[in-house]
Amino acid sequence: MQQRASQRATSDPEHPANLSAQRAAAAIAEATGVERHDIALTLGSGWGEAAKLIGETTHEIPASKVPGFHASQVAGHPGTISSIRTESGKRALVIGARTHYYEGRGVDAVVHGVRTAAACGAQTMILTNGCGGLNPKFSAGMPVLISDHINATATSPLAGAHFVDLTDLYSPRIREIARSIDDSLLEGVYYQAPGPHYETPAEIRMMSTVGADLVGMSTALEAIAARAAGLEVFGISLVTNMAAGIQETALNHEEVIQAGKDAGPRISRLLADIIAAL
Repeated sequence: MQQRASQRATSDPEHPANLSAQRAAAAIAEATGVERHDIALTLGSGWGEAAKLIGETTHEIPASKVPGFHASQVAGHPGTISSIRTESGKRALVIGARTHYYEGRGVDAVVHGVRTAAACGAQTMILTNGCGGLNPKFSAGMPVLISDHINATATSPLAGAHFVDLTDLYSPRIREIARSIDDSLLEGVYYQAPGPHYETPAEIRMMSTVGADLVGMSTALEAIAARAAGLEVFGISLVTNMAAGIQETALNHEEVIQAGKDAGPRISRLLADIIAAL
């Protein structure tokens, strides 16, 4: 497992952001009666149905009732935090209340779910999203493993002299497990743009030139915070559309939601099978 003991704690455990995560974890433990969760998932656009296949949902909490979380502002995100008992007896914490960087709440709010997962005891962080495809090998409705990312938000969830190695940030071990379940899975580099506007065709050409295969408005900042907290990170995207200048029609969020509904059964089963194999 990709863990570095020196990185289990953030640079300042007394930092307000870390204290907020500890308060959130305490509130989740009190509401669920579960002292420790083994796995955490942030379910992005299109991935929500996976929670039903992971195991038995024993508790579901409105995110607004947990310190540091907010009701979801994005269609397709349920705005809840759930505790699930898997068939193997593990506990999965499902965060359905992702805060995006473009919401203007600050980077600590964006990664609050990841830090809360670590404070709840999770060892593995699974990050999912709906995104645009740049690679011509991809098509709408296709799940793609994230092999690396480009953080174009011009910020970091880390502060001070907190130097974190991001080599192999996205777990090769779990990617191999995923390919053992579905050998048709492809990999790609994810580009996090700040949003909320979609990219121009010229920007998409620039992203392709620097090595991006996927583009979206989440995930990279969360992955950095997860690595800093010592979590093993797995990322998987659903290509909901081809990016601007590649597909002929205009981009819109309704398209993202519909693509998630159409692909939902397949990608949900895939994610549940990956979790069962961990």
